[in-house]
Formats: sequence, C-alpha cells, structure tokens
Amino acid sequence: MTSAASNDDLDILTRTVWGAARRESDEGKAAVAHVIMNRFYAVGYGNSIARICLKDKQFSYWNSDDVNYQKIKKLKNTDKDYRHIYGIVEDAVNKRRPDKTYKSKHSHVESVPHYWPTHKKPAAKISNHVFYNDID
Repeated sequence: MTSAASNDDLDILTRTVWGAARRESDEGKAAVAHVIMNRFYAVGYGNSIARICLKDKQFSYWNSDDVNYQKIKKLKNTDKDYRHIYGIVEDAVNKRRPDKTYKSKHSHVESVPHYWPTHKKPAAKISNHVFYNDID
C-alpha cells in the first residue's frame, strides 16, 4: 500500500469503483480509480481519498437517497467482486496501472446526460465512461 492510502481509503475507493464501474471492464474500473487519484493529487478536492469519494454530490451512490446506497454500504470485503476491484484499486493507487484517462478528474457514464461537460472535449472514452481533463 502507498502512503497516500490508508486501509479506510482503499475500502471506500473500492466501494466507489464498485458503485461506478462494477459492470465495466477492468480497464474501466481502473480508469474510475484514476479519476479519484487525480483529484487526490490536485488541489481543492480533499486531503484524503475517502473524503474525495464521499464528498457531497460527487458520486451519487454515496447519497442516502440513491438506489445503490444500501448496496454499496452492505458490500462485504470478502465478496468476490469486492476483492477483484480491490486489486485493481491497489494497482491504480500504487501506479502499477497506467492512467489512460490522461489525468482526468471528471467522468460520467456515456448514456446519462450531464450539464457540466457542455462544450468540453473528452480526453478518453473507456468502457461506458467518458473522461475529461479540462474541467476545473
């Protein structure tokens, strides 16, 4: 584990990637983890990986009114999908997986329209997510 990530950080990051990309390819899962790590290394997003993941209105499945909130909370760290994603997250955090998002700090699922990327050019499309590195 890197000094940037505590056990709590890795757990919350794994759950966040599970919420965002559990049906995506491993490359897609890693890309979502990289977005969060890119925020961690940038100024103004938070001073811990967990805080970045849990920040209000950033990752909807952490909102108590989201349909996936109870699922993400009840996910066991012994679950096969959790363990698999945990390994991907560790690799992203420890820079053993390349960042194919081109240092993006924002993403969204392609099929869900969003107002914030209007007039922005995506840096990458990986699995079902679109990634942006030009949004502050």
